[in-house]
Amino acid sequence: MTRPDDRFRPWLLLAAFSLLLFLITASTYGSLGVVLPAMIGELKWSFEKAFLGFSVLGVFTGASSWLPAILIRRIGVRGTLLAGAAVLAAGFVGIANAESLISYYVGAAACGVGFQMAALIPGTHVLSSLFKKRALPFGIYFTFGSLGGAAGPWMALTLMGASGGDWREYWLVQAVLSAVVGLVCALMVGGSKWLAAAAHEVDLEVEQEAREAPATARVYRTPYEWTVPQALRTPQFYVLVAAYFSHLLVGVTVASVSVTHLTELGVAAGVGAVAAGALAAKMLSLESLMQTLARLGGGALGDRVDPRWLLVFAQGMLVAGLLALAQAATPVLMLVYAIGTGVGFGLTVLAVTVLLLNYYGRQSNLELFSLTCLVGAVSAAGPFVAGAMRDRLGGFSPTFQLFAAVTAVVFVAVLLMRPPKSPGA
Repeated sequence: MTRPDDRFRPWLLLAAFSLLLFLITASTYGSLGVVLPAMIGELKWSFEKAFLGFSVLGVFTGASSWLPAILIRRIGVRGTLLAGAAVLAAGFVGIANAESLISYYVGAAACGVGFQMAALIPGTHVLSSLFKKRALPFGIYFTFGSLGGAAGPWMALTLMGASGGDWREYWLVQAVLSAVVGLVCALMVGGSKWLAAAAHEVDLEVEQEAREAPATARVYRTPYEWTVPQALRTPQFYVLVAAYFSHLLVGVTVASVSVTHLTELGVAAGVGAVAAGALAAKMLSLESLMQTLARLGGGALGDRVDPRWLLVFAQGMLVAGLLALAQAATPVLMLVYAIGTGVGFGLTVLAVTVLLLNYYGRQSNLELFSLTCLVGAVSAAGPFVAGAMRDRLGGFSPTFQLFAAVTAVVFVAVLLMRPPKSPGA
């Protein structure tokens, strides 16, 4: 039985985790693509080598996704958050003191590990343990992540402008903020026993509802708790992994190179470099704002509409946005890019997260979601591929066209996907 003093605790924890995700997203993926041009100009790096740092950030974010699951099982969510905030702050300090590519790469790697330890995996684990209907809380949580992406470019431009373009000071500020907010969030999380008891209560309610629901229910939820090996034997899991891969591939590439790409297109069209760069940064913020609206709307619909249709729509929007971005020399195409990639990116992560829970249950979700996040290590090659193709082909357009073709394949797979047959059926 839930105690009266626990009634509002899940929502307070949702607020704390949302604030942490907001800050982490703003200070990493939301900022690096905006700050990189200043770093390139001062340190005289090539585009390929500079954007490799963005790939390092993504690779270590994805490749370290197994670590939070292990730490949460052993030292709990609170210990994992404290360790993650410390690693993240250390990464920002490393980037602030970068004098060579190696020190920059090491700092980016630490930020990637810290991001994973403090953000999505602990957050989704706690929220799935506290809420029976998960689409709305996940929608709110991911919405704040998108708001962080929207705020990141403005935060970078504002703080760097106030300091005379000092990018080193900017990263030091982020180090302090991540340490403080991470500590506050860790202090608010309950102990392992409390979380396990709350999760057990939620599991019983979800299982009962799933067993009583008709086979033709609009939103399918498994009445069984799948094991990890059972889930890995289903093709649906790999379709969801592919969708998660495509959205990360697009998201990390757009965040890292879209400002430079749109600036180059603007200069080629006769717009000044400063004006073109400012417009490009605004488009990146608009793209993040569309992520926010998509996740908020998806959270409201996810428990009423089959999340698979949300995922189909999201993948289609990613394709349209990428094709527009490849040739975004006009305001109309810029808007199509920002809306398409923003909505597609925002809805995909929400839909995949909810579908994993609906298809396979909660008890193995920590490991299954961690495995899904591993594809971030591969998708992080996007910025490096973009930088290499730009250095050889003279522009970023071919990269966006290539990634649109990859996403179109995933779109078809999701369109044909159906819920997996429960092992106990």
